[in-house]
Amino acid sequence: MTICRILATLLLAISIPSFAFALSTTEPSAPLPATNPNFKKMAKISPPSPSDVPPPPTSQPVPLLTAEDELTTLHLQPGFHAEVVATEPMVQHPVQISWDPDGRMYVVEMRGYMPNIPGQGEDQPVCRISLLEDTDGDGRMDKSTVFWDKLVMPRTVRAVRDGVLVAVPPNLYFCRDTNGDGVMDEKTVVLTDYGMSDNVEHIANGLDYNIDNWMYSTSYDKRLRWQDGRWITDTVPVLGQWGITHDDYGRLFHNSNSDYLRGSIFPPIYGDRNSHFRATSVNEQIDRDQTCWPSHNTAENRGYMENFLRADGTLRAFTAACSPMIYRGGLSKEIEGNAFVCEASANIVRRSIIHEQDAGLWATNAYKNQEFIASTYERFRPVNLQTGPDGAIYVVDMHHGLIQHRLSLTAWNAQNYLQRELQKYLLTGRIFRIVPDGATLYPKPQLSKATTQQLIDALSHPNGWWRDTAQRILIERGDSKAVPILRKLLAENPNPLTRLHALWTLEGFGRLNTQTLNMALADKDGKVRAAAIRTCEPILYSFARRAEILPDVLKLASDPDPAVRLQFALTISPIGTPETDAMMARIMTEHADSKYVREAIMTGLRGREFDFLQRLVQDPKWSDRGDGRKEAVTALSTAIIAEANPKHMAQLLDLIPAQQGHTGWRQTAMLAGFPNIVKGRRVHSVLLDVPPLGMLALRRTYGEQLSSTLPRAFEIVHWPGDPAYVPPVPPRPLTVEEKSRFELGRKVFGATCIQCHKATGLGQEGLAPPLLDSEWALGSEKRIIRIVLQGVSGPINVNGRTYSYEMPMLAKLSDEEIAAALTYVRREWDHDAEPVAPKTVTEVRAEVGNRLRPWTERELLQIP
Repeated sequence: MTICRILATLLLAISIPSFAFALSTTEPSAPLPATNPNFKKMAKISPPSPSDVPPPPTSQPVPLLTAEDELTTLHLQPGFHAEVVATEPMVQHPVQISWDPDGRMYVVEMRGYMPNIPGQGEDQPVCRISLLEDTDGDGRMDKSTVFWDKLVMPRTVRAVRDGVLVAVPPNLYFCRDTNGDGVMDEKTVVLTDYGMSDNVEHIANGLDYNIDNWMYSTSYDKRLRWQDGRWITDTVPVLGQWGITHDDYGRLFHNSNSDYLRGSIFPPIYGDRNSHFRATSVNEQIDRDQTCWPSHNTAENRGYMENFLRADGTLRAFTAACSPMIYRGGLSKEIEGNAFVCEASANIVRRSIIHEQDAGLWATNAYKNQEFIASTYERFRPVNLQTGPDGAIYVVDMHHGLIQHRLSLTAWNAQNYLQRELQKYLLTGRIFRIVPDGATLYPKPQLSKATTQQLIDALSHPNGWWRDTAQRILIERGDSKAVPILRKLLAENPNPLTRLHALWTLEGFGRLNTQTLNMALADKDGKVRAAAIRTCEPILYSFARRAEILPDVLKLASDPDPAVRLQFALTISPIGTPETDAMMARIMTEHADSKYVREAIMTGLRGREFDFLQRLVQDPKWSDRGDGRKEAVTALSTAIIAEANPKHMAQLLDLIPAQQGHTGWRQTAMLAGFPNIVKGRRVHSVLLDVPPLGMLALRRTYGEQLSSTLPRAFEIVHWPGDPAYVPPVPPRPLTVEEKSRFELGRKVFGATCIQCHKATGLGQEGLAPPLLDSEWALGSEKRIIRIVLQGVSGPINVNGRTYSYEMPMLAKLSDEEIAAALTYVRREWDHDAEPVAPKTVTEVRAEVGNRLRPWTERELLQIP
């Protein structure tokens, strides 16, 4: 069939529920059902309308190159060269790699991903985990063993203990090869919720083994650790999308498709511990500039959008960013500590230089208007980066033309793929390594057989993989003879990174006594002192033992290093004694200009926010509005209001009117904590015992300055005899049909929306704004239906905050599914907006026709 006939078929498909294409041909196969009970949707791609956007420009087919020929297309910056490590048939659509202690490489091969344009067959057990070896030491893998076969879309492999963790959604398994033949013959289920979605772009992955002895994932709300003979988990905020990494000090880096580098300024374990306050520093944008610089035009899923592509057809900004890696290989000082990030759709790899100041981080492109790697070969799909034991940068090339997943694939891009014949030549794949010119690679490791002393020596290795792996094996072995050697290493080694690993290795052993901790607290390096404060927490949070170490920790309250002060605030703020709270108030007074310090203190104040606020306003220094003080007062007020404790609310309402004259800025800041009440949200009133006389007096006299904030308080706060108080009217009960639609919506939301907007409706930093209390979710149903059908392009204001995220179109969902999902959103989380009927979706779909362009806020606001 010719391309013209295919395009004609696409345009005629307006009356066809869906279409499919076979793997090895462009001939259409039988139509697929619009939905199935498991919500494993095949692509129902809506055809574009010529009046909406022009068709994609004519493109030539992309030929299949050998791995050696592909090397010539990888335009690397001077000073580096690329080498082939593995190619098909040894590896087929590899997506992630991990080395065991002896340098053998485990590879996740997602052979079932997008076997054709509709993604038909993704649920087939054709994927595998392979074990590759370089037996002759030439750097190229020459032996392959299928470790575990017949899997459905595995996501992650991580060497740990005497085996590997393997993610096969929804389960995470610990797998072993007990007889040494390289084949898995024993597996144990570790987790049963590691990836609960059908959307491959938002399924748990990563398992980055960090210096704190925990493994962190993206798209997952737990961290994992092997301790005392069992696997344990701990709840953390959800981070990132695909790929996660850490630097020498344990700071995590992650990203989302359109936000190429984000990071955790402080450990994510602190992010959600105060339910009244949401810290954003655990998921901070590290580089605001998302501009990228491909070397050729590529098939982009939303290339029809205005300014999405440059005039020459190249991608303007990241849209398929994934797998960040902090280089810790030890071969090149020039790139040590730099971030490297894949952009799979544009065939590039970014190198960014990380800068640090006052505990904050930001990044800049290492090259002006260029990339570290910019390939001219569209089948080059970098999806995973790792620092190897040899010090090289390993690039996992999925080598799959159909990189856009079926759940988001637009008809416009499907045409692009067909023109370029990117649906052909599947079951290929490559792994490359990037080596600094003139560098001497480190030898193949043999750490599984290393002695305790050899492992301790490896904690000083220039390569971070060696240090991390040695630390892990020492802890797993638990050889008590290592403890005194590690303590000596912590006390005497001149390298701060070695001392840092010694400290965390002792933490993993559970052998950090007060003498060792005091020694670490006095270390000459700030990063070691900061880690020492954190490792003191088990003792500090034990009332019976706190006195053993608290006086020594408190000596660091005025440490000159910002990293130490930040960790001090994180660790000390939840203790809540008069002494520690006075210390926190002093730090807030001196460093309120630091967002990170403010957030660190706020995370530990749960239930004590009013007492802390009162302590601040009683300090004469807080009469003046210094940098960050308004933000601190508003954050405290917001938390008090979120707590909805009548006693604390009454105290806050007494405090607000007392802020007058030169302290009037505090009144404004406190009132700013009261939220806007969105129509469709059930208001949870706080009932006081007596009227707030001061607030009532303020209401009689307030001026324009408070006109936007003061009324909000009286929408929430009421008291006996309040004439404005009307008991909330229960929402209209859903009919039987609407109840059924709501339950269907729960399933649709869980399959399609939950990955970005989360089960709480709070969204995720760097990925999606909140649905909870959103004026868009609870307002005009014709607006929110349009957003679902065609997506939305930021900036867009949600709950008083501007977001610049992009939401993809979901027009492939049926009218019943869209109505169900929106009914769920409009009645979950204490919302009481009216449900959405399928016929309304049908009407809106007819009104917008075959529009492909996403909506803007300006356009949506014109819709009643």
